[in-house]
Amino acid sequence: QLQLVESGGGLVEPGGSLRLSCTASGLILDDYHVGWFRQAPGKEREGEAVICLAKRGRNIDYEDSVKGRFTISRDHAKNTVTLEMNNLKAEDTAVYFCALDRSRQFFCGRMASRYSDWGQGTQVIVSS
Repeated sequence: QLQLVESGGGLVEPGGSLRLSCTASGLILDDYHVGWFRQAPGKEREGEAVICLAKRGRNIDYEDSVKGRFTISRDHAKNTVTLEMNNLKAEDTAVYFCALDRSRQFFCGRMASRYSDWGQGTQVIVSS
């Protein structure tokens, strides 16, 4: 049975860093595109991932607001995808979700409609 579990969230000051992990059980993450989405307080979950990583590392796509600050990578041994967030801003405060795209698309895409499996989310608060 597939399970996606996010971890690593917490409280950080503006300009700080956090590392979020998405760990899968029940399948091999490298066989799927993985996206990270977020839901800010009082808002619906965004319709596009802030970042996605294609299967086999074919491409990474970023939302403009996180370019140069967020990176994504896989740890094959741990069956985990990591989101490294640097120079965090107050507007990055949100619950962050990882999700899987099981489609046969060659590259990852950030549209939420492509993603079928979701984790429960981890809270990130950026505040002084």
